[in-house]
Amino acid sequence: MDLANFLIQLLNSVQYGLLLFMLAAGLTLIFGIMGVVNLAHGSFYMLGAYLAWSLSAQLGSLTLAILVGAVLSVLFGLALEWLLFRHFYHRDHLDQVLLTFGLIYIFEEMRSIFWGDDVHGVPIPEALGASLPLTENLSYPVYRLFMSGVCIALALGLYLLISKTRLGMKIRAGAFNRDMAESLGINIKLIHAVVFALGVGLAAVAGMIAAPISSVYPNMGSQVLIMCFVVVVIGGIGSVRGALISALLVGLVDTFGKVLLPSVAGMLVYMLMAAVLLWKPEGLFKQ
Repeated sequence: MDLANFLIQLLNSVQYGLLLFMLAAGLTLIFGIMGVVNLAHGSFYMLGAYLAWSLSAQLGSLTLAILVGAVLSVLFGLALEWLLFRHFYHRDHLDQVLLTFGLIYIFEEMRSIFWGDDVHGVPIPEALGASLPLTENLSYPVYRLFMSGVCIALALGLYLLISKTRLGMKIRAGAFNRDMAESLGINIKLIHAVVFALGVGLAAVAGMIAAPISSVYPNMGSQVLIMCFVVVVIGGIGSVRGALISALLVGLVDTFGKVLLPSVAGMLVYMLMAAVLLWKPEGLFKQ
């Protein structure tokens, strides 16, 4: 592998890792702070992809579609938390698994009713359709750099929200000791609703920005769900910093594994997870 190809694969691994982080960050927040095992998290990724396809066709702009879709997905997360999830916070994890597993089928049927079962493509905006030349024969798409930039901006925003704001302080207090936080006057129900809506929004935005390069198709959320859980387990449940480092590590192993060791590439990520759990059963960063 020459330097140009190495650079392309490195950029691909970073872009894939950052996209995984956006998905895993919402999952680890919901699981680590609210204690809810959400198997339907991949469906929110699928929802974002279909919103990008339908809204971009109606509005004529992918950027505008992402902004509108992000707002709609957050509102959808608030409604879903209010209708279903808040009634399962103190229930057994098995009840949560059964609820979210059932939601996967419900979301798939709703997707089929509203958008059909065909595969769709989302056009890349003209301003982001160019490629940066690396050599005479190799170039790198600008849109993939745009995806990485959006993910980095959202990761920075999430860090500032949790670490530097009063809302973030309340989120961390509720995660550490819910009863004590409630006794101090913190509205834990509102905090949980915000966290859940934030997780749904992050997953949906990940689906929206990934739609132009991955297409939009049925059951696309199921393929990313397992990888999200791998990232959360490696990074440590409830740790956003762990999710970021783990996602980048998984992206690196998966991308270079497919190039250098294609015959065993499907095993490498799980071998990495097994090695980490043997070394640190609680993950890289225990929360």
